[in-house]
Amino acid sequence: MEKLLVIVGCTAAGKSELAEAIATRWHHSDARPATIMAVDSMQVYRGMDIGTAKPSRTAQATIPHTMIDVADPWESFSAARFAAMAEPIMRQHRTENRPLILVAGTVLYLRAILEGLFEGPAANMEIRKALAAEAEKSGSAELHRQLTQVDPVAAQRIHRNDLRRIIRALEVFQITGVGISTLQTQWQAGRPQLNYRIIGVAREKTDLNRRINQRVGLMLEQGLLQEVRRLLEHPKGLSMQAREAVGYKQMIEYLNGALPLDEAVEQIKIQTRHLAKLQRTWLKRFDGVSWLTALPQQPAAELAGHVLEKLVEPEVSA
Repeated sequence: MEKLLVIVGCTAAGKSELAEAIATRWHHSDARPATIMAVDSMQVYRGMDIGTAKPSRTAQATIPHTMIDVADPWESFSAARFAAMAEPIMRQHRTENRPLILVAGTVLYLRAILEGLFEGPAANMEIRKALAAEAEKSGSAELHRQLTQVDPVAAQRIHRNDLRRIIRALEVFQITGVGISTLQTQWQAGRPQLNYRIIGVAREKTDLNRRINQRVGLMLEQGLLQEVRRLLEHPKGLSMQAREAVGYKQMIEYLNGALPLDEAVEQIKIQTRHLAKLQRTWLKRFDGVSWLTALPQQPAAELAGHVLEKLVEPEVSA
């Protein structure tokens, strides 16, 4: 088995801490620690440090990290671009048999680099508008029912409330006459097969909510508001994608006078909990995850020891 480990879990579950603890113990033959790749749609942006919960400067100086600070915050970024940048890094690690840990903050980006990204036919705005109008009239459940009839595999993967993806799947079928799930399989057939192990970090809901509230408080203490103000002061500003990131969006609303500070902070906590709920839904559809339930106050080093001794190193040496 090649030395590729993937860590998934909800936001604030402790993925980065676990990755750092594993990396310090999981070495290459030259005794250097494993490399950590941040698979995150916002940690790619330079200057967006506090609100994205990037690894600390100390951690980045001690453990090799990659795919952090690879774009400017006024740029748009995509899963396709991420995959294109990540592929040569992953190829080099495979060639050298060097251990690599992917910390998956964005499931779409993870799927893009592990399974391949299907872009499909160009958007047809007439079809999209017609489907959106139908959804407005009949609801997303009706469109999901239609998708079940033409592409049951895609319908099983896409949540009935995920209107954007439902519309895209129906759009692809109307354009090509073939289900998006079939086209995705065809496109991925030529990709090299990767061998990897997926570890999931789970926490009880009350513990996760406590950690989310604690994280938001720490971000404010570290200067999240000042970070957002500094980003906005740049002549090129922030891209629409960057502006929508949880934490940044609410601080921008406060700075624009749309929200009082205490309400903006509360909205960050609420939206982070909502994001964690969505992530739980997405991750349920991820196959082959070995889930570990982290206990409150459990040291990351203890959990890392279990991962290496019970789940990773036996397979690596097999």
